[in-house]
Amino acid sequence: MTFSIHGLAVARGVAIGRAVLVASSRVDVAHYFIAPEQVQAEIDRLRKARDEVIAELQRLQRDLPKDAPHELYALLDVHLMLLQDEELTAGVRHWIESRLYNAEWALTSQLEIIGRQFDEMEDAYLRERKADMEQVAERVLASLKGSVPLALVRPAPRPQQELQLEDVQDVPLVLVAHDLSPADMLQFRQSVFTGFVTDVGGKTSHTAIVARSLDIPAVVGARTASQLVRQDDWVIIDGDAGVVIVDPSPIILSEYGFKQRQAQVERERLTRLKHTPAVTLDGERIELLSNIESPDDTVAALAAGSVGVGLFRSEFLFMGRDGHLPDEQEQYHAYRRAVEGMNGLPVTIRTVDVGADKPLDATRHDASHLNPALGLRAIRWSLADPSMFLTQLRAILRAAAHGKVHLLVPMLAHRSEIVQTLTLIGQARHELDRQGMVHGPVKVGAMIEVPAAALSLRLFLQHFDFLSIGTNDLIQYTLAIDRADESVAHLYDPLHPAVLKLVADTIAEGRRQGKPVSVCGEMAGDLTMTRLLLGLGLRSFSMHPTQILPVKQKILHADTRRLTPWAQQVLDSDDPASLMISA
Repeated sequence: MTFSIHGLAVARGVAIGRAVLVASSRVDVAHYFIAPEQVQAEIDRLRKARDEVIAELQRLQRDLPKDAPHELYALLDVHLMLLQDEELTAGVRHWIESRLYNAEWALTSQLEIIGRQFDEMEDAYLRERKADMEQVAERVLASLKGSVPLALVRPAPRPQQELQLEDVQDVPLVLVAHDLSPADMLQFRQSVFTGFVTDVGGKTSHTAIVARSLDIPAVVGARTASQLVRQDDWVIIDGDAGVVIVDPSPIILSEYGFKQRQAQVERERLTRLKHTPAVTLDGERIELLSNIESPDDTVAALAAGSVGVGLFRSEFLFMGRDGHLPDEQEQYHAYRRAVEGMNGLPVTIRTVDVGADKPLDATRHDASHLNPALGLRAIRWSLADPSMFLTQLRAILRAAAHGKVHLLVPMLAHRSEIVQTLTLIGQARHELDRQGMVHGPVKVGAMIEVPAAALSLRLFLQHFDFLSIGTNDLIQYTLAIDRADESVAHLYDPLHPAVLKLVADTIAEGRRQGKPVSVCGEMAGDLTMTRLLLGLGLRSFSMHPTQILPVKQKILHADTRRLTPWAQQVLDSDDPASLMISA
């Protein structure tokens, strides 16, 4: 039976494929595809892990003291029986052989199916055996972890040209999960997943932002999607409408297949604008920059025709490493690759911005704090660990010897933070000089993403060469909402009069003082906001590479002389949204 699930549209487009469920408790289980010739070896690895667990349980049963409760013997018998259950074994083999899943992924996929069967049992005693099955699976997963070939623990994805859909027998796949961290998302780069759905998240949560950077259709905040969708269901993800259609009819499949083809034609048409300068009808030249998460993203940035990197999110070098932070040399090489990858165009590197919805790894999520978004994050985290911060600053300064580099500092609010940050930058230079290390000049800028910063522009412009407005956090902090919480997603409003005033004042003050101001938040790539930002005087936009050509098309048809008085009307209005249609 066809049914739909509604969530929040965060990445445009349509994806059609079979559902791959990733249980939230097992999101850290390795997920990768194996080569066809590795199937038997993977089955053998699974069998070896299962036999090890069986031997362990038999040993435990044998070593139980004579006065141990009889229930313990019975429980171990149940676990041994489940380990040898043919449905579990045959099911896991099916995923390995037909989908080329690695053993861990195959086991958790089959566990999802069997778990649903237990949930549907009428007998309460039998339903409770689901917990036994999960405990058995966890033991096997633990055993598998010790037998994973080193090269496959966190495998680098194969080049796109090598990873065709034929690898999984022409079956496109979509990912369905309760939640995915940004680090988890990055592991799925260049994979055969054509889209994803999560139960939680907001439009500007960092998981959604990464989805847009990967250019795959996505819906977040779908509440119970991971409970309603079953493993291997056919699913359509409508990233434009924020709708997930499960088990679609042939007519619906045909309609969405047509939408997919239309979108592809439109993308191909836009590529003709790549080399067209971004100039408005009245001759205003607009700077279109890219937001990137890794040095490899510079390829997409150049392919989209961007004139530089306006935001390199350096935190993704730090995430998902089990607390082992990158050293100076590793960071230097990453930043250098990004700088050299842009072929002489400027690269703006933001110092590490972790915390809130961007924990370093799953085990260090800031759950101990009542409101991690207001806690030790971004520059606060860096200043709390000067040694770590100096390591990053030295690496950035060294990379600046290879091209144009701007250094961007996130979440500043206090004068003391400004002074301390600039002092540490000076100290990093001095340390490099003392060591005889080559380094280059950098322009230093501040992110305006805290209302206190937006209300202290003259102070900031005394100390910094440029400003970059992080609209995602600026909206979050101005309107006092958690942007990763789907229950208050309807209150996240870039057109709120207070937000627009802070943005407009920042742009105007920067222009008065002759210092560049850009917008690097999601507002920059929002086509509905392009003309308003132009009317407010913005001349530098930084966004995901996939958004550059559609935004450029808007710019080419815009006249800032006409937009400026209209933007002022929007700014003065108590209901700005009502005036947007008149642009």
